[in-house]
Amino acid sequence: MGWWRALGSRDADAVELMDDPECDEAALAKTYARFTPVNRAVSAPRERYLRWIRPRLSPVFETRLLDVGTGAADLPALWLRWAAADGLRLRVTAIDPERRALDFAAARTAGLEGLTLLDATTAELAAADEHFDLVCSNHVLHHLDGREFGALLADSERLAELGGTVVHADIERSRLAYAAFAVGTLPFEATLLRGSFIRADGLTSIRRSHTAAELEAILPAGWRVRRAFPARLELVWQADAAGRSRV
Repeated sequence: MGWWRALGSRDADAVELMDDPECDEAALAKTYARFTPVNRAVSAPRERYLRWIRPRLSPVFETRLLDVGTGAADLPALWLRWAAADGLRLRVTAIDPERRALDFAAARTAGLEGLTLLDATTAELAAADEHFDLVCSNHVLHHLDGREFGALLADSERLAELGGTVVHADIERSRLAYAAFAVGTLPFEATLLRGSFIRADGLTSIRRSHTAAELEAILPAGWRVRRAFPARLELVWQADAAGRSRV
């Protein structure tokens, strides 16, 4: 039961298998391929679409969304399909520092209208004076060290400064979340998740993640933490047209 005690503090030194540049390529591809069903279960993409994205969409004017650390681009693909089904206009720019992820995403989303995959960083987009109506990420925050965390928030404010909204979603670390993921994924370890890093890296991700109190203690002015189900946290920042936070 050592993990039970260890989850009382964040394990920033734990390393996910898929973050290893020398990791098994076949296992990495299987991990990317399993992101869609796993994220549907743990990331609440439909709830996020209805709360944060759909209210900002229009059948006439195009809404620009930036997805940071997109991975296999499974969430942007869902959001684009839901927006199209609703008769609303959405364009997603999806970025990731991992070239292998972008290559996989490009193959899986070929022909999907409204999606642009870019090998770019938030700093590069901000320096290029790009602006978006929505800036989002999913399960990115726990990968970052303190400097990277602060830089992402600062970049996000610049990218959404013209009346945009930022929502960075991540896991909330808790013993219950760890136990639920461990038990919930166990029956699929030899089937759906076989040969992937999903189960091992999911548990590592929870150990690396923050609690709401930890995030609230380090957030800059203008940001707030919102709790969401299941075991999720959302860091939210909203600006008016002058770039001032409205949170």
